[in-house]
Amino acid sequence: MPSENNNANTSRRPVKVANCSGYHGDPAYEMYRQATLGNVDFITGDYLAEVNMANNAQAYQKGEHPGYEETAWEGIKQTIEVISAKRIKVIINGGALNPKGLALKVEELVRSKGFDLKVAYLSGDDLYSKFGPNMPKSKDEIRHLDEDNQSISPGPLTYAFLNSANPVPMVSAHAYLGARGIVDGLRRGADIIICGRVADASPVIAAAWYWHSWNEADYDQLAGALVAGHLIECSAYVTGGNFSGFDRYPIERFVKPGFPIAEIESDGSCTITKHSNTDGMVDVDTVRSQFLYELQGNVYLNSDVSAILDDIIVEQAGHDRVRVGGIRGYAPPPTTKLAIFYPGGFEAQLLLNATGYGTNTKWDLIEKQIRHFIPVQALKNVDTLEFQRIGVPAANPASQRSSTTYLRVFIAAVSAQAVFSVVMAMKEISLKHFSGLHSSLDQRCAIPRPFLAYYPAIISQNLIDEQINFVEGPDNVVSYSTGHPPNFEPLAPRASYDHTPSLSEIALLKAPSRRIRLGVIAQGRSGDKGANLNFGLFVPNPQHWPWLRSYMSRTQMREMLATDDDWDDSFLVERVEFQKIHAVHFVIYGILGRGVSSSSRLDGFGKGFADYVRDKVVEVPAELLPLKTHL
Repeated sequence: MPSENNNANTSRRPVKVANCSGYHGDPAYEMYRQATLGNVDFITGDYLAEVNMANNAQAYQKGEHPGYEETAWEGIKQTIEVISAKRIKVIINGGALNPKGLALKVEELVRSKGFDLKVAYLSGDDLYSKFGPNMPKSKDEIRHLDEDNQSISPGPLTYAFLNSANPVPMVSAHAYLGARGIVDGLRRGADIIICGRVADASPVIAAAWYWHSWNEADYDQLAGALVAGHLIECSAYVTGGNFSGFDRYPIERFVKPGFPIAEIESDGSCTITKHSNTDGMVDVDTVRSQFLYELQGNVYLNSDVSAILDDIIVEQAGHDRVRVGGIRGYAPPPTTKLAIFYPGGFEAQLLLNATGYGTNTKWDLIEKQIRHFIPVQALKNVDTLEFQRIGVPAANPASQRSSTTYLRVFIAAVSAQAVFSVVMAMKEISLKHFSGLHSSLDQRCAIPRPFLAYYPAIISQNLIDEQINFVEGPDNVVSYSTGHPPNFEPLAPRASYDHTPSLSEIALLKAPSRRIRLGVIAQGRSGDKGANLNFGLFVPNPQHWPWLRSYMSRTQMREMLATDDDWDDSFLVERVEFQKIHAVHFVIYGILGRGVSSSSRLDGFGKGFADYVRDKVVEVPAELLPLKTHL
């Protein structure tokens, strides 16, 4: 057991924290693998995407869903003997909507096997009773996450719930909790802690905080642990999954990558690794990729600490071992994120195929026809109607499939009837369509289906009543209030800047160049945070860094999108850079619409955006490229 004084224990070895889940679909057996393939001190698991709790909320309220994630329960059942024998502590957010329910089942399992393990659960994240049962009648009642950014123009559907004359029911409202409540539970002797909506990295922060006996104001150390948690929270994303550089290695290496481990030092620095007898890989590129994922600029916020990322260092420290350091921290913000979902209405899509010759004109015709046959009043009630042209037919095609592309007609509205009016317009067209129109035999996606709309908000941390609760029998729960952080630092305007090229860099940009795809020399990662898309690029070869940081400006990012369907003048581009890892990072505000389940984009979570940009052709100084480099 670590000492419980208020000073960081600088003599203790690094704590080994193994992650067993990045979302609820990761296999339950990964917990068992992390416990048995080597020695670890903690197992953490992140089972929650922003929407999967809301998807289950209504069923849980009706008694038709247990509220917790089944893969979390299955993982514990498979692993409980090893957890007990090896004294591994477990912290997971698989409790989701019902952490108490899962904790009761785990405690019953522990008791039935006669193990000496204390089970606890964290509560306080569910704020539906405080802010529900309906959505606010004014945007001032619950502030939007991006409201304080004066440079952003809210999208037309950001406050869609205010357009209804009747109250709009709230489905769920969950605050993102930090690590302090988990730490309190560990210090009181908990072996297994079941959480609901804690921030993704909070279990990892808590493990290191407890292990090293940090003080709650040891911000540099806490910030380092926050980054360690960020790096391993998405399971295989740091060991070869979703890795843009995979094509440079034998693909067999990425079939079943192992899950990650963070070895966190007393100063907050860490080494990212994995069990040696697993596939995948951990190198500076996989770690840089995951670091850039879902960032929101150069400061990473958590309920317990704000991490300054500008000087991050990522270094290879051995085979499948990468050291990460250079993180500094300061007090957390006085607010935390509140994820709110409400019924957004109904949505549907039509998928129509065209083959080869004259495709663009064919799509022009079908769009005019559909719009013509939608009743005028019905069209007024449609919130979103988009005609998205997907793919480009091959030149001189070798097969019909290579010549075929499709049109995705996306429809969303408050009422199912309004959505169905667009679908029915296709019936009116009947045999009036362009030459060669065809579609899939399965058109179930054309039937209007309900969807949940997402409203990301911020609330004061002082409004949260967080408690750690110990299950001491089927009818006995002992609870302790965990309080709030002692200090807060108000949110500052977010950094956004371009690099000012030096004279040598200006000369480099003017030097003779060659046209190549950006992905030839740059790797990247992208993802979503609500309505906003985040996107990072880095160059594995340091010689390419002066060009990348000079070339990839905010203006260049806008120009890359300006001639595509991706850009709207209401969007805002922010840019920062991380010089020591040769990376630039962008946030594009508003490009994902309302985000999550509400997005109309084909790639609604922004996962493919990085490789789209990497496929762009750019001018790179010839002196930086080997002669064999080509498009």
